[in-house]
Amino acid sequence: MSLITWTKEQFGTTVSKHDQEHQQLFDLLNNLHDAAGAGNRATTGAALDALITCVVNHFASEESNMKAIDYAGFAAHKEAHDKLVATCADLQKKFHAGQAEITTDTTQFVKDWLCGHIPTVDFLYGPPMNTHGMG
Repeated sequence: MSLITWTKEQFGTTVSKHDQEHQQLFDLLNNLHDAAGAGNRATTGAALDALITCVVNHFASEESNMKAIDYAGFAAHKEAHDKLVATCADLQKKFHAGQAEITTDTTQFVKDWLCGHIPTVDFLYGPPMNTHGMG
């Protein structure tokens, strides 16, 4: 069962590249959620690594576009990204060292972060990016 479902109404930023990346993030988060729920450590580790790689690449993509348009909210947006990446990298390191587990509480945390970030923070870059032809 899916933990999170992307809909244009709830998560559409009007920047198609980033909407597609968000959909991929949601799919990978759902995979991690399923793996964590099944308790298979190898599958969970692979799903965790795939999700974190996707998050890092997506954040770099957004940040590159924000820089390209001299986006006024860039610094605060990047700070939010950096905090999540640091948290995820620390958890990833601990998981692979056998010092932490990935649970459905972990995936719920990521879901909550995305549900709080995309509609309130990411939505703000849509209009200026569209003005610069990035829609």
